[in-house]
Amino acid sequence: MPEDHDSHAVTVLLVRWRLGEQEAASQLMQLVYGELHRIAAREMRREHGEHTLQTTAVVHEAYLRMCRSEPIDWKDRAHFYAVAAQQLRRVLVDHARRVQSEKRGGGVIKEPLWDSDGPAICVDERVLAVDQALDRLEALDPRAAKVVELRYFGGLSDAEAAEALEISVATLKRDWQFAKTWLTAQLG
Repeated sequence: MPEDHDSHAVTVLLVRWRLGEQEAASQLMQLVYGELHRIAAREMRREHGEHTLQTTAVVHEAYLRMCRSEPIDWKDRAHFYAVAAQQLRRVLVDHARRVQSEKRGGGVIKEPLWDSDGPAICVDERVLAVDQALDRLEALDPRAAKVVELRYFGGLSDAEAAEALEISVATLKRDWQFAKTWLTAQLG
């Protein structure tokens, strides 16, 4: 996520956007574009190399979806990145669904699903399988599913994800461990 000196600027722009200033949305995009692009690029590297979706297109589509949605009561920078992570996930899943409908085998994840904070579990499942498993996890434990979305799709650190969810880092780590174990069993 951007450094703390950008946090205030992002929050101010979010407040202005919430109040209906469309220019604030454009200024916000300029400020956060690099970070959103980095997050999307990481996600694109996880996909099958033959996809036609470009990183820039993922960022733009996610941002357009946020702009077109019902007005969001933005809280702060962490809330913005949480919503952005959700939209990035939706763009990737929608793309994987389109590819799957056109041909078999689209959207394969090639990198480990989990970071180095535990044993690496290489998952060679489609983006759709991960999405469906997350939907099942959300029915069981919505907060744990949100932790995965923020950490995995959004690229947020423990501290950033805990801030976005308004929970302690210790609670986030417990949810993360539970979610990893549960998803491994589902995808295994």
